[in-house]
Amino acid sequence: MIIRKGAAEIERIARAGELVARTISHVGERLEPGITTLELDGIAEDFIRGNGGIPTSMGYRGYPRAICISVDEVVVHGIPDGRIVEEGDLVTIDVGVTLDGAIADSAYTFAVGAIDPDAQRLLDVCQDALVAGIGEATLGNRIGDISHAVQTLVEEAGFSVVKSLVGHGVGRHYHEDPHVPNFGDPGRGPRLSEGMTIAVEPMITMGDPDVVLADDGWTISSADGSLAAHFEHTIAIVPDGPRILTFEGRGFSLAPLGVPELREKQEGRG
Repeated sequence: MIIRKGAAEIERIARAGELVARTISHVGERLEPGITTLELDGIAEDFIRGNGGIPTSMGYRGYPRAICISVDEVVVHGIPDGRIVEEGDLVTIDVGVTLDGAIADSAYTFAVGAIDPDAQRLLDVCQDALVAGIGEATLGNRIGDISHAVQTLVEEAGFSVVKSLVGHGVGRHYHEDPHVPNFGDPGRGPRLSEGMTIAVEPMITMGDPDVVLADDGWTISSADGSLAAHFEHTIAIVPDGPRILTFEGRGFSLAPLGVPELREKQEGRG
């Protein structure tokens, strides 16, 4: 069942989303060679709790840490541990926060120092795909319009979308209906209506789209070991265009922004 939210509830999700964005920024500022992913997780947990929030991932279906940290070939759900961050790594910080009962979810893939030009293009394309997908999240469109926009942009750039992982509804629960795939046909799927809150999250690889699940039951990596990227925003479907809720300061509408402007804002956040 798709849960549509009223204006007051969307504002609560936006407050949780602002803390999500601030957490990603806070962790990103401390992301450097030599730090471990477990240390970064502790930094995130302290920041979230210190600002009145709860790390939604901790304990969710048995997940043991505050946030997910995925490095290089890990697409999603990497469990922070003693792994040391190195120069040239791609590190995805994926944060869910519960604040006053509302939940928001966002992810950002950081480059650690200098990276290969192809790796940078992977990041740029994934961000562009996020913007393209959100741009289709308007009243009257369908989930398939978001999915098709993401898939088209990614595949035309020569990369792959991971088809076994999807975005989702979010707000009252960490994962709600509907599923938001990163592939599909336009004009199909649930119709977007006012008050829907969804997480749009392209997950892409430099190589094949197939993924494998590690023995820990959480870590999902590209099957061919190719680099992966993951960008995500929680958004609300509102009359004046998609409203991004996981952003520092007040959430904003994508309507006046293009791809370069939003990418610049996101990079400024991180």
